[in-house]
Amino acid sequence: MLFGTTTDEETSFAILDRYVEAGGTFIDTANNYAYWNTGSQGGESEALLGRWRRSRGVGEEITIATKLGGRPTATTEPTGSTSRLAPSDGVEGVNAKVIREASAASRERLGVERLDLLYAHIGFPDAPWQEIVEAFGALVADGTVGLLGASNHWAWSLERARNLAATAGLPGYEVLQYHHSYLRRRGDLPSRRSPDGEIGTVSGDLLSYVRAEPGLALVAYSPLLGGAYVRRDKPLDAGFDHAGTPARLSALHQVADETGATPNQVVLSWLIGGEIPIIPLVGASSVAQLEESLAAVDLELTVEQRAKLDAAH
Repeated sequence: MLFGTTTDEETSFAILDRYVEAGGTFIDTANNYAYWNTGSQGGESEALLGRWRRSRGVGEEITIATKLGGRPTATTEPTGSTSRLAPSDGVEGVNAKVIREASAASRERLGVERLDLLYAHIGFPDAPWQEIVEAFGALVADGTVGLLGASNHWAWSLERARNLAATAGLPGYEVLQYHHSYLRRRGDLPSRRSPDGEIGTVSGDLLSYVRAEPGLALVAYSPLLGGAYVRRDKPLDAGFDHAGTPARLSALHQVADETGATPNQVVLSWLIGGEIPIIPLVGASSVAQLEESLAAVDLELTVEQRAKLDAAH
């Protein structure tokens, strides 16, 4: 996410090289990363990935996912995470024109002819759903996009778009990307985007939807809460200020002590091996951080440890 902005090119390349060396094959980005750090319109992350691909001769063996819809329409001051953007912030939104033009710009920055996975980054209640479905379907039909996904949408809007696509015989969203971690964020707090709560966080409603639709894949962004599990200088935000947080932190640290793993590794293992399999997206600003996350792949929690983690409320 921060490649090309906060994380410089040399460090970014080293992280990517080690990731591929370790067997990594999936990289996630967006056309607006990371405007909030620079006050730009974003695109730095995609551009860096394009330079890395060309310099390393990377081809189709690496799957790249990107997103459109949350890119500022003009250079702006940093405003925070994409999930909290409001229409008044002046973002491109998602419509047929944006889908055509933004996807082409992403392909150019990344240096690819085909986007393996393309997400609608944010959803607004008044989005032109039929137009969106048809425009995404056209990209799949012409071979410039493989799979379609959605991030930061209410569950009802996912179902509306997927139903419209199915009715028209068009491809629909197959991958969902939301914020999810072991600690539970309150979803009922009003946000800048909606008085109904936090739209970008996995809720019981969304988990129930994924459970009922086994063909959907769920990807979790920011699973390590920006370092808050292991760093005192990274405090949790107000969404975690409830009684369940200390109970879960206690269980997490107990399991970490039992396994000899770090809290971060336990969180990642818990996500990967749950009843609903979840693909965690991890960011890294150093090779050492990446190594810690990679080690979580080999951490297998016992039935008892998982039960302890699940039971904490």
